[in-house]
Amino acid sequence: MNLNQLELLRVLKDTQFNQSKAAEIMHVVQSAASRQLQLLEEELGSPLYERHGKKLLGLTPLGEQVMEQVDRINQAKKNILSIADDFRENRNGALHIATTHTQAKYLLPEPVQKFREKYPGITIYMVQSSPQDLIDQLHQHRADIAICTEKLDEDEKLVVKSCYEWQHIAVVPRHHPLAQGDVTLGRLAAFPILTYSQGYTGRSNIEKAFKNAGKELDITLSAADSDIIKTYVRLGLGVGIIAGTSYESRNDNDLVARDLSHLIPRSVTKIAYLKQLYLPTYLQYFINELLSKAAKEHQY
Repeated sequence: MNLNQLELLRVLKDTQFNQSKAAEIMHVVQSAASRQLQLLEEELGSPLYERHGKKLLGLTPLGEQVMEQVDRINQAKKNILSIADDFRENRNGALHIATTHTQAKYLLPEPVQKFREKYPGITIYMVQSSPQDLIDQLHQHRADIAICTEKLDEDEKLVVKSCYEWQHIAVVPRHHPLAQGDVTLGRLAAFPILTYSQGYTGRSNIEKAFKNAGKELDITLSAADSDIIKTYVRLGLGVGIIAGTSYESRNDNDLVARDLSHLIPRSVTKIAYLKQLYLPTYLQYFINELLSKAAKEHQY
């Protein structure tokens, strides 16, 4: 067994078991890659992949367990490089952030600006996607840190830190009936609802509140982006339920914001990274800036 064989397993996983692509990435001919895989399986005494002819279909139970160790080895290699960079006080490199639209627009600008001032040589890459995809980005080593509200607590391989607590609000045009009077789930249920897509920005808490109250939730439009929801509220399509942090008094003064903290459980935005990840100094600094901004503005 050698490191090249283990690296081949990792590359095969990344290419969905495509042997020709894996060989190309490894800079060898396909026959050589296939031979290395055969030698490894012979040494282990059992196949690592389910096959149909020469095509790899997926991992065997042994292959699944071996891949867990390969992932740890790959992470260890990355950690060694990060430790060496920290030792040399290297201020070049990249910070990969995986987050949602809401956090990218309303939480990250100030911490990112401060980070750039302190580490101008480090390039920032930001990916916006669904919470599940953000978690996948961490496991695939395509992101150093993930920031969102949903799903992070469900993954035992992550370190998860609470960042700030927030509540949902309802937004309606100024002439709308809900612009005045007490807001109840019953009154909200009487109108079409525009809110976040499944898995985004506390959507589960919205559904839970209506279900517990025995009220039907009529969602006629869902989106990952708060600004899109507000756009269609302005067009009169229904009542928007969005994160309170997404309401900008200067830009949204044509809409009335109604507090829903007494109706919908408060949500917590979290920061997560792999437990096995070595945190270089620059990443520790960025995490601390996020927590500092959240504590200052949201009193978490």
